[in-house]
Amino acid sequence: MTQSLSDIRADIARQLAEGAASRRSACHTPVVGTADADMRVMVLRAFDPDSWTLRFHTDARSPKAQLIGEGAPAGVLFYDREAKVQMRCRGEGRIATQGETVDAAWAASTNFARRCYLGAEPGAISDTPTSGLPDWAEGVQPTEEQVAPAREHFALLLVTLREVDWLYLSNEGHRRAVLQVPAGEARWVTP
Repeated sequence: MTQSLSDIRADIARQLAEGAASRRSACHTPVVGTADADMRVMVLRAFDPDSWTLRFHTDARSPKAQLIGEGAPAGVLFYDREAKVQMRCRGEGRIATQGETVDAAWAASTNFARRCYLGAEPGAISDTPTSGLPDWAEGVQPTEEQVAPAREHFALLLVTLREVDWLYLSNEGHRRAVLQVPAGEARWVTP
């Protein structure tokens, strides 16, 4: 695989956009890590190629939301098994609970997805296995009125990328590049 650094930058942006748009994309469900070394799989909801910002949905009451708040380091790991490409992304995360972008994301969500934010606080202890949802909300598509109280718990995790460490795995020899984004230095490094 011979690519230029500018081709790699363009391909990374294409993969992130595809990951946000398609459930079938390998980049749709990356691993997101926070400064406390906690990691979780999240669904990539949007990618802004101008600012290199990733958007995820989260519960404003979650430990990660409390940790990140208005700004904290965050990492996002993508792996495309078919393409044999790993992307370790580093950036600044922030939690948004108000504003046009949050309102638009809430409006674009289905009531079935919105009901997740009706549940108990993430991490709440239970004596039995539970989704945390109220009994009436288990397995049903609630009405707009029923999910309205959930809006106060809905938030966005926005991660503005600063660096992408790109690794192509090959039997012939791996290739690795580190790119500063949205614009800036890019360099080849040994894997």
